[in-house]
Amino acid sequence: MVAISQQPQKMTIEEYLAWEPQQDLRYEYVNGEVFAMTGGTIPHNDIALNLYTALRPHLRARGCRVNVSDVKVQVTPTSPYYYPDVVVSCDPQDLNALKFIQNPRIIAEVLSPSTSSKDRGEKFTNYLKMPSLQEYLLIDSETISVERYCWGEGRMWLYYPYTEGDIITLSSIEFEFAIALLYEGVVLGVEAE
Repeated sequence: MVAISQQPQKMTIEEYLAWEPQQDLRYEYVNGEVFAMTGGTIPHNDIALNLYTALRPHLRARGCRVNVSDVKVQVTPTSPYYYPDVVVSCDPQDLNALKFIQNPRIIAEVLSPSTSSKDRGEKFTNYLKMPSLQEYLLIDSETISVERYCWGEGRMWLYYPYTEGDIITLSSIEFEFAIALLYEGVVLGVEAE
């Protein structure tokens, strides 16, 4: 989730990589500008953790790693750097990474009203340019809905929508799970004021 705050002046990627670890907040970096990240809603967090919890045992047995929101992804060496909600990498270089993931296989973003347009627009466009990325998930935090984009043959991205009762297939890691698993224990809807 992006916070609105006074941003530092433009900086180089080297300045960003040195400056950001010293900050109290996480910052995404896009073309010289930094954007503060804040916490999401409880449903947003629960959905990301449910996905992480489902994937972790399956991936550990395959020599892959899965991380949640505090791990950034380097889209290119110069820009941008994002913090996806869940990222999976099976690349040997990423297995011992300390600062960021460079070769993700799967990226998942949990949508909220304040982040949906960025996750569907700017991030979507940039993530799909990454040669290692094979699947991109957009998970709704207000209704039971998942959209999966999967790298297909002929340099084409295929679209798979999922709703209540469906089984989600992540072909790049040979894993299937019920969509209900993502929403287990999650309170959906608008809270009463």
